[in-house]
Order: sequence, then structure tokens, then C-alpha cells
Amino acid sequence: MINTILVEYVIFLIDVIKYLLTLLLGKNLFKNLSDEPVKKEYQKLQVDELPIFDVPEKLDYKLLLKEYQDSHGKELKPVKQRKDKPAIPKDVVCPKCGAPHMYLYDNNGGRGQYLCKICRTPFHAKNHYQKSVILRCPHCSKTLEKVKDRKDFYVYKCKNNSCSFYQRNLSSMTKAEKEDFKKNPGKYKVRYIFREFTFDFVPLSKKSPVTTKVSLPRIMISSYTLGLVLTYYVNYGLSSRKTAALLYDVHGIKMSHQAVLNYVNSVSSVVKPFVDGYNYSLSDSFCGDETYIKVNGKWNYIFFFFDAVKKIILSYRVSPHRDTETAVKAIDDVLTKLKEIPKDLNLITDGNPIYLLAQHFFAGHGINFDVTQVIGLTNEDEVSKEYRPLKQIIERLNRTFKGNYRTTTGFGSSDGSVAFVTMFVAYFNFLRPHSALEGKVPVVLKELESMPTMPDRWCKFIELSQNYCLSQASA
Repeated sequence: MINTILVEYVIFLIDVIKYLLTLLLGKNLFKNLSDEPVKKEYQKLQVDELPIFDVPEKLDYKLLLKEYQDSHGKELKPVKQRKDKPAIPKDVVCPKCGAPHMYLYDNNGGRGQYLCKICRTPFHAKNHYQKSVILRCPHCSKTLEKVKDRKDFYVYKCKNNSCSFYQRNLSSMTKAEKEDFKKNPGKYKVRYIFREFTFDFVPLSKKSPVTTKVSLPRIMISSYTLGLVLTYYVNYGLSSRKTAALLYDVHGIKMSHQAVLNYVNSVSSVVKPFVDGYNYSLSDSFCGDETYIKVNGKWNYIFFFFDAVKKIILSYRVSPHRDTETAVKAIDDVLTKLKEIPKDLNLITDGNPIYLLAQHFFAGHGINFDVTQVIGLTNEDEVSKEYRPLKQIIERLNRTFKGNYRTTTGFGSSDGSVAFVTMFVAYFNFLRPHSALEGKVPVVLKELESMPTMPDRWCKFIELSQNYCLSQASA
């Protein structure tokens, strides 16, 4: 009885301490901390179809002058400026053919509009010919207007009241919705909208690998011991502490758990260029999804893209944000591994709208492909029924990764998380037998087939990666 009272009193004191600390620190200490990631719903966003990308025609005024002389037998004379009109500024040129100011008319009494005598193009200082691409509404072909300037993108809107898209959305409203729309138009999306992303990223351009603080030639262990470290830590998903303990208990090799992590991080920087730059033989079935990884105590995202037939991981981007820029980079990882982009390329993803926005980004750079989204957990439409198997395949990849990742309990830096994921992908693509491939590895390297044990294969794989880095550096 006394023990029960003492226990309840201790619990009461703990609650009092938590309450006082909450007042002092401003943090709620009564919440039950969970090691499971918070599955936040992605922002519900309606993504309209792609706009019409209209590239203005560009001409050369010198060639046009020569053609005029050949056809008329005389030169085209410059414009005689009238004294009652202001002179054309010398820095004004025709945006379509590049004609200098002496071939330009003042077309509206000094209010900024000009007419080129050579190509007969009227233009203004803000004329659309000065743009590299004109964005047009796919429903009415009217030029889109920029209405918002966000951090990483511009928002364009079709303001044509006769647009079929706008009229269709209005007519689909109920009487109550129409009355509410008049009072609160911002609550309803009725016009066509397009987002043009402005972040600094060039598609299909490979970057140099990031070096590590630890150099492989300076590692003070044998190559076979390094192979053992990678086999236990990567292949079997053991923690760094269990790996170090196993090395000592079974092999008599004394090593700290931090040394294990240092070796893994060092190897990852060597094998990453080989994994990313290898000339893969791919199918035409690609699917993508995100899973979670903890970095600095916070849940980050891994963007996986996967060849569903060949069982090859093509992208493994780690990011603190589930945003369009990371989706663009993940898809770019896939495109750079293709010898050429098929005309019927189709990427299977979940319902996250960032993949559709990424599709728009690539379309703006002349790179076109389809994105099919499998939404929800049940086949409520024909699209989901057809492509559900691909979505399930990458879900199994996520479960395989979590099986290896679970023992780490997270990483203290983004570099550590990237190193771990890189080593997992190297193992998955080149060293791990797959049941769907009749027990073969996804990518067969002839140099590894003669290696009798997994530590030997890791050592040979590191050697191949080092040779690849040296060949790329000398190229």
C-alpha cells in the first residue's frame, strides 16, 4: 500500500516538474514522443494541363535588307523622321529582326509603340517578341499574364473572360456557389493557371561528385576488413555499434563504431559517381515515390525512382522538403540515365502534385514526358487499376530500405544520410540478388562474378569505382 502511494506521488512530482519546465522553456513536455514519421498530407493543389509554348520567330535585318535589294533592285532607305515627332532613341532596336533605330517608325505619337520598316513588326518596350517563349492558354490560345511572383516560381493566369475553361467552370457552379463567388472570388479556382519555376537548375547536366573528409588510401585497415565492415553494415543492416562488436567478437578486429561510420562515408563518396554514371540497360517502366529518413532529429524525404522491370534504383534524392525542386532533380536523375528520351515516356507516381509541376518545368525546357498518378489505396478508376502493380513495386522497395535503415535510428548530418542511402543503392543495384530476377543481381558486373565472398565483391566494386573516378577526371 505504501509503495503504491509512493509511486503515485513520484508520478505527481514528475508531472509538476514537466509543467514547470513547460512554463520555463515554452515547450510542451506532456506530448508523447513518437519515433514514427508524421505523415503530413501534401498540399492539395489543382495542376492544370500544360500551356502552349509559343516560340517567337526571329529574323535577321541584314538578310532582309539584302533580299529587298535583290527583289527591288535598290536599297531600302532608313526612315525619314518627321520634325513634329520625337526622335527614336538609339538604344531601341526591333526585337524580331534586330533592325537599328534608323529603320523604326514612331507608331503612336511618342507613347512607346514602334513599327519596324524592314519586317513590318509593331512592338512596344514590353512586347512579347522580347521573350524567348510566349505562354498561351491551351483552351483559348490567349497570352497568359503574370499575376504573382513567388520565391521559386511565377504564377501566370488566363484573364480572357471568353475562355472555354473559365466559362465551363462558371457554368458548373450551383446557384449558391455563384452568389458566393461574387462575394468571395478568391475561394474558387475558375481560370487557367500555370506556374513557371525559376530555381537555378539546368536539366540533363551532370555535376561533379562531392569529396569526403576521409580518403580511402589513408584508411589504416586491410581491404578485406573494409569489405567485412560494408557487408555487415550495408548488406545485413546492422548498426555501426553491432558491426564494431561483431568484428571484435568473431574476427578479433577492434574498431570503434565511429570508425565504421567514417569508412562507410568515405566509400560512399567513391562509389557514388560510379552508381550515378553507370551505363544502365533500362526498360520503359519507371515509378517514383517518397519515403522517410531522420536527419538531425527531423524527418526528411527520400525521392526514389525505380526501373520496375530491371529492379534498378535510378534516383535517391534526400531532401528536408517534399517540394517541386527536389522532384525535378529526382526525375532528372532518371532522364540522364536514358540513352535517349522516348517519345512515349511515362512516369508512374503517387497523387502528389509536385510531379505534375515538375513535368511542366521540363516541358518549359523542351523535354516532354507523361506523368500518370496512382491515387489512394484502392482501384477506384481505370488508371489506378492498370498502374497499381508499379506503385506496389516501389512500395516494396521502400520497405526493403526501411529494413536496412531501421537500426541506424537516424543521422546527425545530411552528409551521413546521403552516404547511407548511396551505399544502400550501390548494394541494391550491383550486389543484392533479387528473387524477381531468378536470384540474379539487377546489374551484373563480370568483374564481380569470380569473387567468392561478399567482402571480396565489395573490394572489387570499390576498385571499379575508383577506376571510374580516375577515368572521368582524365577525360
